Amino acid sequence: MTLSGGSRPGSRVVAADHVSLRRNNLSVVLRHVRELGPRSRARIAADTGLNKATVSSLVAELVERGLLREGMADSTRALGRPGQLVELDGSGVCGVGAEINVDYLAVTALDLAGDTVSERRVPIDVAHLDPSTTLDRLAELIHEAVAAVDARNGQLAGVTLAVPGLVQGHTGELKLAPNLGWSQVPVIREMRRRLGDPSYPLHVDNEANLAALAAYSEMHKVEPVQDIVLLTGAVGVGGGVVSNGHLLRGGHGYSGEVGHMPVAPDGRVCGCGRTGCWETVVGLTALLHKATDEDDPVRDPSLDVEQRLAEITARAEAGEPRTLTALSEVGNWLGIGGAILVNVLNPDVLVLGGYFAVLGPWLQEPLEAAIRDRVIAPDGGGCRVVRSELGFTAAVRGGAQISLDQVFVDPTLIGREEAGVAQ
Repeated sequence: MTLSGGSRPGSRVVAADHVSLRRNNLSVVLRHVRELGPRSRARIAADTGLNKATVSSLVAELVERGLLREGMADSTRALGRPGQLVELDGSGVCGVGAEINVDYLAVTALDLAGDTVSERRVPIDVAHLDPSTTLDRLAELIHEAVAAVDARNGQLAGVTLAVPGLVQGHTGELKLAPNLGWSQVPVIREMRRRLGDPSYPLHVDNEANLAALAAYSEMHKVEPVQDIVLLTGAVGVGGGVVSNGHLLRGGHGYSGEVGHMPVAPDGRVCGCGRTGCWETVVGLTALLHKATDEDDPVRDPSLDVEQRLAEITARAEAGEPRTLTALSEVGNWLGIGGAILVNVLNPDVLVLGGYFAVLGPWLQEPLEAAIRDRVIAPDGGGCRVVRSELGFTAAVRGGAQISLDQVFVDPTLIGREEAGVAQ
């Protein structure tokens, strides 16, 4: 039997395997430099098990693609001519994260090294707008971020949307977002149309998942933690779980909806329609109801969330009794739910994000006390509580990182022409 075109049997398989192998090796080298910092070619070869000639060729290609660059001489080499270090570049390669939350929209563009290229957050009462109007406004912010990338002659690796609800990533559909009042919204299809059917990839994910990835990435730079739970609070409450270094999504991708744990059966009705969900006692709305009157300006959703929290912080620091009582009550409820999560998941670290981090000085102590008292394992199962320093940028940073991660998986997504080299 003769193959069409007279090709030898197996020749296409061999070619495909060669391309796949090279793509994999490019990824190995690029991720190695990202994780361990500047390295000489010889050190990369020794660490990865690739031979020196292969590493030299791979590094040359990654430099051509604008993903690595030549650094300083290797001062650690004792004998012979010092080797040249190579380091992560990617200043012209960017990822964008865009977030829809109850009372704001946010968009951030990061380059491959994690530096901020563009950042914008707009206070807007999303819960009282229809999805179409909200997506129109978000598309405008994304266009601004893309323009900032274009202005530096960069290449966009992708845009990832963060939404506070149940998401089907493979279909691009938001199944349900109770606090937004949205259901069955084909977010990716609608956004693709608004962005003019762009060539770059679009993804959508749960905002707490993306915030957890960003928090994990930041922590992993300074210590080798593998298991964290992030609690992110605004009007709603979400959770993201990283287990053994990997995001825990569950069987159908719906894990992390910790805000809807039933903790107060006789409590308030939640936005999801059920009674006594955790977020009805620890969400920002719950805190504001306890701490302020209905006509208090701090309840105005058109006011940026950080301004609102700055006012609550000022009142707490001034010792205002109603504010301190509200924070104490919310902190106790935060501890009750937090202890449940620690008992079930036994993370190394419980990370407070969103408004929990901002008001952490008043919320963290009752949370830690509950973990000591309610977690059955000794010493709270070894879990410690930390406050994220990412603030309300965590989800958009996580979204940008998701887009950029595709480049580390397959560096050939970035064309050599962007670095001025023909393919």
